Formats: sequence, structure tokens, C-alpha cells
Amino acid sequence: MASPSPDIITFGETMALLLPNQGKGIEHAKTFESSFGGAESNLAIGLARLGVGAGWFGRLGDDPLGRTILKGIRGEGVDVSRAALVDGEPTGLMLRDMAWGKSSVYYYRKLSAASKMTPADLDEAYIKQAKILHITGITPALSESCRETVFAAVDIARRHGVKVSFDPNLRLKLWSLEEAKPVLQRLAEQADYYLPGYDELQLLYGTDDFESIVAELRMLKAVSVVKGAGQETLVVGKDRIERVPFFPVKQVVDTVGAGDGFCAGFLSGVVRGESLVEAVRIGSLVGSLVVQGVGDWESIPPRSIVEAELGLRKHVER
Repeated sequence: MASPSPDIITFGETMALLLPNQGKGIEHAKTFESSFGGAESNLAIGLARLGVGAGWFGRLGDDPLGRTILKGIRGEGVDVSRAALVDGEPTGLMLRDMAWGKSSVYYYRKLSAASKMTPADLDEAYIKQAKILHITGITPALSESCRETVFAAVDIARRHGVKVSFDPNLRLKLWSLEEAKPVLQRLAEQADYYLPGYDELQLLYGTDDFESIVAELRMLKAVSVVKGAGQETLVVGKDRIERVPFFPVKQVVDTVGAGDGFCAGFLSGVVRGESLVEAVRIGSLVGSLVVQGVGDWESIPPRSIVEAELGLRKHVER
């Protein structure tokens, strides 16, 4: 059951998802599997599975797709009490293709209900009771009003002492690097936990020089958790860098959702009072388990599996 007062709140666009069956590309597929996905709702579902009270809100069309998505997120134990189904506005749709060894995503989200989010959609009382507000760089890319909404939510969090977690989630299909840079850098400056990928940092700072990137991160007030720096995750503080090795993966099946799973694991550790290194270790483990299954959120493990893998509790097979 969803927590009435979630510890971690996030918001953004969740879209219906169609995937061609039988390993065929979209052009040649006759049947499709349906699901849904969105970085923020993926994270919220991950947190709920890890035993953390999580809330997600956003705008969905009051149509079959939107209603299915809302029921699906609610069914995973996420509080969706502030989400809205909007009559006359469509739910966004994405198609994912795997052809010739390459994965491609096609978005149909222009003028979606989510893209019309405004600061009026925010419930200040709901945000201020949380411990952490998690935002991504996807939402401000959707429209000017969405951008204003993200900054307004951060302002609410800052006024009430709510920590801000920020994953830049740079999506160059949604906006250009030139448009994204100032917005994402401004959000990074206001975050308490900054969760970029190393490849994103190279684009945002315009350099592949490691020391220059670290120097930029150290100017932020946030603790920076840098994903995908070689075979490890970096925790960059003001005067030291701690390195957390990746967990070994037996077989990579699908990398989609790994970053969201990492963030869910990391934030679950933070909210439970774990050290930053241990929280990163939990995040890395969750991410390593996600890539061994299929789906945006379907393969995020429950807390019992994570604890078993960490050696905190033995797995009972029968």
C-alpha cells in the first residue's frame, strides 16, 4: 500500500510503451507488447519495491493509456494521490526498437498532457513533508511551463528543508545541448545529491579531462555521484573522491532502466541513513540486477533480493 506521506517524491512524464515482439524491428513486427515507462515513475516504483515510501505525480490523458499507467504505478505501491488524469489531452507514447544490434526510441509526446504541466500543478504541502525531492533533466526539456514547474518545485523544497536529488538524464532528442546546458547546470547548483553519468558530464562541461570535470563538480554544494566512470562509480566530495566498483553482471539482457534502478537503490540507502559509499553500493547492485532482466522498471528487484545479494539475509529457495 502506498505511503500517505512518502519519504521521497518525484514527478514527470510517464508514457505508454510499445515494444515489437519476436525480436523484430518496428517496421516488420505484427504484434507489440505494451507497458509504460518514465525515468521518474521508474524510480518511484524502484523505491517502493525497496521498501521506501515513494510518491509520483504528473499529468496523464484521461484516456485508456493514461488510466492504465496510473493504475500500474499505483499497483506497485507508489502514492499517486497528486497525479491528474486530464480530459481532452493525450498521454504520451514511445516505441522502442531493437534492430541490427542497436536500440532506438521513438517519441510521440508533443502536446501531451504532461508537457502542459505548470507550477499550479504543485502541492506545496505534499512536497514539504518529504525528506527528498527527486527531479530529472527530462521534465524541463518538455516545455517552458514544465521548466518553470521544476524550478518552482525546487524552490518549495529549499524553503522547507527538503533535500533535492537531481539526475540530469540528458536527452538530446528533446532539446539541443546548447539549450540544455544552462538549465541542467542551474539545477545542479541547487541540488544536494547530483547523479550524472560521466558521459553526460563530458558533454555538459565540454571536456574529457578528468581533473577539469572534478574541479567543476567541487564547485557545487552537492555531493556528486558519478555513474559509469570506467568500471566504478565515483563519490566526489570537496576534498576527496571515493571509488565504488561495479557489481559483476552474469549476463546483460537490457540496459534500459539501469540508471533509474541505480538512483532508486542509492536514495533508498540515503533515506535509511546509510553512508554515501554504502548507498552507492546498494545503487550499483540494483543497477546490476536491472540489466539482467527486460523492461523499464519490471526487473527492479525487491528489497529481499537486494539484501540477500548483499549478504544481509540468506535467500530461501523453497
